[in-house]
Amino acid sequence: MAQLCEEFTLCGLPSGGGGLRAVGPAGLDRVIVTHEDRTVTVYKVSDQKPLGSWTVKQTQKISCPAIYNNLTGEYVVVHDHKVLRIWKDEDVNLEKSFKATLAADIYQIHTLPDTEPLVLFEGGSVRQLDALLSAPQQEIESVISKGEVIRWSDVLLEAGSPVILFVTEKDGLFHLYAQKLNPNICHKFKLDSGDKNVRPLSFVLCFKQEGISLMCLYSSGCIYEMPLLLNRNSTEKVQILPQSLLLKLPNCETSLDHATILVLDETHVAVLGVPYSHQCTVKDCLSIWNISFQTLQAWKEFPEGSSGQLWCFNGKLFVPHGKVLTVIPFTCEISSLAVVLGKLKQPDAAVKSVSSIVNWNTMLRGAQSAQPVPTPELILSKPEPKRRLRNRKSQDVNPQPQPLPLDQFLTEIQSSTKEKIDEQLKSLMRNLQQSNAQLIIAQIATILVSRCKTQVKFYPQKALVSILKTQMLSYSLCPDLMAVALDEADYSMLQLCLQHFPDIPEAVTCACLKLFLSVSDSDLEKVALDLGSVASYVELDQPSSKAEEKMEIVENGFSPLLLEEDSYDGKETSDPLQSDGILTCPISLKRAVLLNEILLSSYSETFLLPCLKDLSVPQVVLFLRYVEYLYMKQCETTSAEIPGDRIPTVNQVLDWISLLLDAHFTVLVMATETRGVITNLHKLIKCQVKLCSQLSKIEGSLQNVRELKSQKSDALYSIEVIKIF
Repeated sequence: MAQLCEEFTLCGLPSGGGGLRAVGPAGLDRVIVTHEDRTVTVYKVSDQKPLGSWTVKQTQKISCPAIYNNLTGEYVVVHDHKVLRIWKDEDVNLEKSFKATLAADIYQIHTLPDTEPLVLFEGGSVRQLDALLSAPQQEIESVISKGEVIRWSDVLLEAGSPVILFVTEKDGLFHLYAQKLNPNICHKFKLDSGDKNVRPLSFVLCFKQEGISLMCLYSSGCIYEMPLLLNRNSTEKVQILPQSLLLKLPNCETSLDHATILVLDETHVAVLGVPYSHQCTVKDCLSIWNISFQTLQAWKEFPEGSSGQLWCFNGKLFVPHGKVLTVIPFTCEISSLAVVLGKLKQPDAAVKSVSSIVNWNTMLRGAQSAQPVPTPELILSKPEPKRRLRNRKSQDVNPQPQPLPLDQFLTEIQSSTKEKIDEQLKSLMRNLQQSNAQLIIAQIATILVSRCKTQVKFYPQKALVSILKTQMLSYSLCPDLMAVALDEADYSMLQLCLQHFPDIPEAVTCACLKLFLSVSDSDLEKVALDLGSVASYVELDQPSSKAEEKMEIVENGFSPLLLEEDSYDGKETSDPLQSDGILTCPISLKRAVLLNEILLSSYSETFLLPCLKDLSVPQVVLFLRYVEYLYMKQCETTSAEIPGDRIPTVNQVLDWISLLLDAHFTVLVMATETRGVITNLHKLIKCQVKLCSQLSKIEGSLQNVRELKSQKSDALYSIEVIKIF
């Protein structure tokens, strides 16, 4: 399955989508945007802010998108078809950067990680950038015939050597060229759609385990795949590429004007500029299709229109539309028929036996090709030899009960008592092997949870805990388990679920958080929880000899003295977390254990924020005070990490502080009871800003010291004093 996540705007486009020439990668979390006019800008995607911008003179015009050379850390752009400009991040004026004028017009510059950039000329010749810079006026021959125009190009690595691929058009005929450098070989292929009225709109390379292929979207709405056989020896000068139909897009009875296709993975493609259904009237749509099952996975409409341009880097789609450049993160999961059928909800609530396994041969090829499928049985450990059994007869005073057959066990747990279920389940667990254990565990849990929902007084807590401790269960295998635990307010069960389930939905996580914040300390005292190493750093509000000591060491930007100096409004405010200079935890030890499981849980900010808004103001304040306490405890150590297991990191604590402030910003600003915690957080931020400022000054001073050239001295002995201000 594929999913489009929440979009955000990277930058504005002064003249709409048509004002953008290209978007390319420029390192980790950075892209380089080339505008149609005269500007090249580098953006940091996560921060949505420009890191640098360069412009050519008014009489010049960029004719080729800029690229980033990760080998040298330099940017390269072409203006006026023949002039190369090369610069770095620290260069301010593009006119003062390196300049080279070539002898022929450039079509595109391609780059791959850890390889030298390749320059493709409009005549089809390819040169390495270094070779051109050493002799800019070298003669450039023409590979394609007169009148041929390059429409698309890309680069790939074959056996460690780069290969430039480009498609040309002449008199309505399209050809694909594969230009190799080492050795210098050029292959030519003919693209034949079989229909003179159909023309290719977009090309993209596809890398699969079977090999490399070229995908093409035609104006008829058909997507074809053409395998590239670059090593095949052929006597023909022009070979015809074989093609196979992958997907026929809907509502393409009329010829398409512009559309773009991108390959996301082996089974998913993104299409821009084609309606996602027959009912859609908006043509400028972004859709993700599964080419294996011919199914639509996700879509997004652009009513304001788009230019048909689409790029993909690091799991994000870049789409210029209207007057902005939009970034759309996406996720793609491996699709299979079993996964698709497994997601279908069964209308019958009755639990099926383990023996009912789907026969895929019957479903795919019919009953005639069906082969008998053995029903899975409980795999028990091998019996011991008879001689050993005879020797142990006198030792087994209380022999272990024999496990029931699996079908009988699944039937009996629907009506047996909790004590009998615990006894039989313990015997069953000892004889399980890994081959089918997870399937059996999931069925047992589903049956027990279904019975809990129908019988109010039935709650086999001991049996469910035993199942959870096997670590073979997940939330998706038994979704109702946590719902039952929430209804029963079983805190130990919820703690185990949060520890072992990696796929808990954000709504369920917030339901657990709401329960942990609303329970009274007296009720928690009766609950048996795994405290782990939380007690090693949680200091409750109790008299201690440490209260006489004052914290004067500044580590990681934290110091109580600094907090007293930096007041929010110039008035003295008492810190509820400090008592005579020592930090005290605002909540009980067991509540801290439960809240730590929430802080360590996996989540998506898009889905978590709406759920956090259901928390009440007292709950938000209590949670904020605890995460503030965690942050201050972490700042006491030089490593900024509290030792122990199941302890949130500094980044996790800061992320949750941001989430809580984002979800309840208006309430926290207006409510009077939140003033104290907001004031403390504000002072903590000011301390961190001061620390970063001082570190920047030290960094600059050390940088200057490192750049000082050592002066030669004829003296045998000398003393050099360096002062850092």
